[in-house]
Amino acid sequence: MLNRLPVLIVEDEALIALELAIAVENIKGEVVGPVATVADALEALSLTSVMAAVLDANLLDRDVTPVALALIEKKIPFVVHSALGLPDDLRAMFPDLPFVPKPSRPADVVLRLAAEINAGRLAAEREAAAGSEGRASR
Repeated sequence: MLNRLPVLIVEDEALIALELAIAVENIKGEVVGPVATVADALEALSLTSVMAAVLDANLLDRDVTPVALALIEKKIPFVVHSALGLPDDLRAMFPDLPFVPKPSRPADVVLRLAAEINAGRLAAEREAAAGSEGRASR
């Protein structure tokens, strides 16, 4: 299903991180991480090819907002998986971000991520088709 797509897992609870990693591997994704801090997540994004991510909202060093903003800027699909909801600043800027509440089965979290990946692909294909139609009509 994920066709070896590299998926960053940002989660500070070791057991949940492991379960998410297994769920990603079960649908043929490549796990990047897991990492437990914003600093480590941003470093992973700068050093590794990441095509999708699962983010816990509250990490060891702070909330995940900087990581989410970096992913949004790079147009990388992700889901936030948290017991507390989206961080306030992130919710104010992007109220419709994909969110899966804890507790949830890791397979359900990863399936939601796969749906976000597919939605992003479809949007990119529509955008490309619209661009090529616009150029053809000139």
